[in-house]
Amino acid sequence: MDKGRARLQALMARGAAFLGTDYAIMAGAMSWVSERHLVAAVSNAGGFGVIACGAMTPALLDAEIAGTRALTDRPFGVNLITMHPDLMELIDICGRHGVGHVVLAGGLPPSGSIDRIKATGARLVCFAPALALARKLVRSGVDALVIEGMEAGGHIGPVSTSVLAQEILPELAQTLPVFVAGGIGRGEAIAAYLEMGAAGVQLGTRFVCATESIAHANFKKAFIRASARDAVASVQIDPRLPVIPVRALKNAGSELFTAKQREVAQALDEGGLAMAEAQLQIEHYWAGALRRAVIDGDVEHGSLMAGQSVGMVTREEPLAEIMATLIAEAAAALAARG
Repeated sequence: MDKGRARLQALMARGAAFLGTDYAIMAGAMSWVSERHLVAAVSNAGGFGVIACGAMTPALLDAEIAGTRALTDRPFGVNLITMHPDLMELIDICGRHGVGHVVLAGGLPPSGSIDRIKATGARLVCFAPALALARKLVRSGVDALVIEGMEAGGHIGPVSTSVLAQEILPELAQTLPVFVAGGIGRGEAIAAYLEMGAAGVQLGTRFVCATESIAHANFKKAFIRASARDAVASVQIDPRLPVIPVRALKNAGSELFTAKQREVAQALDEGGLAMAEAQLQIEHYWAGALRRAVIDGDVEHGSLMAGQSVGMVTREEPLAEIMATLIAEAAAALAARG
């Protein structure tokens, strides 16, 4: 083994041991995209696939976990959204299947959820978009963190990946495994964050155009044609609506979301909608818009959620080749630095 690969293996050792994988590379959970085929392909290639539960019913998640198990005997995780009305039942389903890692997204875990997850024997991974929240999650008993910068696709926080890494890794990387995410598209960046103290990384956009991905051909073509500047964050038009910005490729769907916000805001003004229902309507909009693009191929009116690393996605290729390229790039970067 050359020095670069040996160094990479050493830097990834902690994260890989935590995940039970060859490489400390997690796949971001992308609704409609991160289903059994892509998840299994990531895990079979030595990474860590993660099922995006999103708005799935308990029965659908049950079937998806079983379907993934039929395609891989390697470890994978399940991403659950904290605001899901059936969160506790979804946790129980993960437990019945012996899922080893549960990733909670969407804010602080609700009361009782951490203990419920720990009772199944699973390790808990949570997202931290700020140091204060990261510390709070550590005190709550999470087993690992993902710090995701605003360069990522989908729902994003306000701070860039490079700043979060500088802020959080020196403080917490020795305490628990911290995975860095957002805007990572090449192995050189993976190597850099590992050298800063990350246990591993998470990538989403880079895997969308894998051959194994069920994303519609139109969706993949949009990624391949796009540059980094095409992936823009949505705008919040009414401060009363707790709308988390979403990064996606700009299209007519971006304007439709602005119109949807106006419609919901008007319903609030007229007293026909409670705030909780308003937020739920916004989330349902995104779920539907994303499905139209990913599954139906409507890349004009659907949502093309993509991170700024989309400019580094240049062709459709097997997942194993993507993983091999990332590892080779990271090893070469480490070897060049001696």
